[in-house]
Amino acid sequence: MVIYILIGLVSFLAGAGGCFIIFRMLNKKLAKEVQAEAELLKKNNLIEVKEKFIALKSEHEQQVQQRNVKIQEREVKLQQREMQLNQKQGDLQRKTNEVEALRESHEQQIGVLDARKKEMEHLYRQAQDQLETISGLSADQAKERLVESLKEEAKTNAMSYINDIMDEAKMTANKEAKRIVVQSIQRIASETAIENSVTVFHIDSDEIKGRIIGREGRNIRALEAATGVEIIVDDTPEAIVLSAFDPVRREIARLSLHQLVTDGRIHPARIEEVVNKVRKQVEEEIIEIGKRTTIDLGVHGLHPELIRMVGKMKYRSSYGQNLLQHSREVANLCATMASELGLNPKKAKRAGLLHDIGKVPDDEPELPHAILGMRLAEKYKEKPDICNAIGAHHDEVEMETLIAPIVQVCDAISGARPGARREIVEAYIKRLNDLENLALQYPGVIKTYAIQAGRELRVIVGADKIDDKETELLSFDIAKKIQDEMTYPGQVKITVIRETRAVSYAK
Repeated sequence: MVIYILIGLVSFLAGAGGCFIIFRMLNKKLAKEVQAEAELLKKNNLIEVKEKFIALKSEHEQQVQQRNVKIQEREVKLQQREMQLNQKQGDLQRKTNEVEALRESHEQQIGVLDARKKEMEHLYRQAQDQLETISGLSADQAKERLVESLKEEAKTNAMSYINDIMDEAKMTANKEAKRIVVQSIQRIASETAIENSVTVFHIDSDEIKGRIIGREGRNIRALEAATGVEIIVDDTPEAIVLSAFDPVRREIARLSLHQLVTDGRIHPARIEEVVNKVRKQVEEEIIEIGKRTTIDLGVHGLHPELIRMVGKMKYRSSYGQNLLQHSREVANLCATMASELGLNPKKAKRAGLLHDIGKVPDDEPELPHAILGMRLAEKYKEKPDICNAIGAHHDEVEMETLIAPIVQVCDAISGARPGARREIVEAYIKRLNDLENLALQYPGVIKTYAIQAGRELRVIVGADKIDDKETELLSFDIAKKIQDEMTYPGQVKITVIRETRAVSYAK
């Protein structure tokens, strides 16, 4: 504003000289104002710098104060730790002193015990010398007599405990096995079928016998030639006997006779036609039985020839036991036992069903049926563990899998149960006689009786020859000898009876 006024003044004045003077005056004035503004700015800057310095200083002092607080806290903690360490060091020193005191006390006690031990040994030697002097026996001689007496006492007492120990061992060792076997047997129910080598064909009247025989026996000869079965026509009323060792042939002959008698036309040409037709029906029935059996048991993927052999088992028997029923029973037992043992029940059932297929081949070579069955299973692409179980169930080959002993055990269970198989009477009587004669060999035995079909042996001994303690030893010896020398199903119970009889007469 001042500048504008001065410029106006300059314009108002006239003349060059006046203008120069005025211009110099204006420069000085401007210089003073500029200097004043610079001083003002300088003061303002100094004030701002002082304010920032004061703020920074206060902030720094706060940080230093916080650090000092932390340092003081750490010093306090270090002092506390130092006090704790000093306390622990004092406790350790005190315990060390206690241990040293206990060690010194223990050493003193050991010294006292050693002295007492020496004193006791001295007293023992003195007592031993006195006993030898009184008894007139040395220590070794007295020891020998004591050992002999202990032996006699132990021998008499041992037999009273040996049976209990054996029973306990059997229960603990075989408890699980018995449980599995008993459960498997209880869960399987199979029919008992006894078959012979003859089949009786019943007829309504004896007049039909003449028609079956035919003129000069040509009908019966044609029937025998077509079926391979011996036909016995005798005086038996209303019955004709068909005799053959092949059950399939007997079944073909029976069905053929039934159709011929029902139809009424009996002559050689008709006989041959009917026999061929029935043979085809039986073959189809065999295959159908095999398929039905595999479906019932849940055994899938069998070769068609193996299925036919399974169906053929229906017309075979082993010691009077139907082979198909036996195989089905063994298969179910194997599956149950394998499940109890944590094995594959399907494989076990398959091996159990096929274990006796060696008994029904078409050619019947001179081989054990287990080996033949194993070869047939290998031929029809069964798995190696199944083949091994089939071949090893009678120990012809070595067992290689866990399924093999299961099949062997289940086969024995199915065949050994009461009523499953026939036993020849002569062999049965011989086994009972051998059982009785074996017990008669022992001194002091008066009589022996095999009862309960040979499952119990009653042994009667003389009261004047054997005492009560010796009866226990005798029963154990007889049981062991029977177990070692004889073959029998199940177990045999030996009961030794000793009684004293007093007899007097009144006259």
